Amino acid sequence: MDEISPDVGFEIVVIIPALNEEAAIGNVVRDVPDAVSKIVVVDNGSTDRTVKEAQEAGAIVVHEPQRGYGYACLKGMEQVKDEDLIVFLDGDYSDYPEEMVQLIEPILAGEADLVVGSRLRGKRLSGAMLPHALLANVIFSLLLRICCGLKVTDIGPFRAIRKDRLVSLDLKEYTYGWTLEMMIKASRRGLKVVEVPVSYRKRLGQSKVSGSLWVSLKVGAKMLLTMRFCWR
Repeated sequence: MDEISPDVGFEIVVIIPALNEEAAIGNVVRDVPDAVSKIVVVDNGSTDRTVKEAQEAGAIVVHEPQRGYGYACLKGMEQVKDEDLIVFLDGDYSDYPEEMVQLIEPILAGEADLVVGSRLRGKRLSGAMLPHALLANVIFSLLLRICCGLKVTDIGPFRAIRKDRLVSLDLKEYTYGWTLEMMIKASRRGLKVVEVPVSYRKRLGQSKVSGSLWVSLKVGAKMLLTMRFCWR
């Protein structure tokens, strides 16, 4: 499937958490396939033109003042009404929004409940992932293989999941552990988790996480704590 057909039988909503992404957010929104029903940008406290750029590109913008990736994603989910399928996408233009076609295809075929885009298996441009970010993804992917039996190589944020399945997971980590908790709980509850290759490029603007070694270490500590859900 090279593009999303308007008659796929699923309504699709895209949720994009964003914090000070004025240089990128317009490109992200405009590159989302036309067949998507709704694009929701969640402003997580931006002080630049992120909100205006997102609105001008055609997105619905909602605000979540509580900082944290999970908080932003949950706020975006409040906008999901009749849609059946949710795609999560970063607002920094490092992912290729048009590649969500590959993410939703296994779900449409009934072969998956959650599909995670792997940057390590796809075409990753030089310098797109800093060494410590790459190492962290390798380590946590290995832990997921050992502790949960998930055959994954990445824990990237570009992913698609059925709405009802996501709601059933009752996620509790509201900051950096949110995506990891999703994968752990999906595995423990018997959902079908599939990984597909995706492309990855250098982000536009400054990273709030991988651009700082200290912040990356704090994120890593939070994610290690999230691994406790493997035994709950």
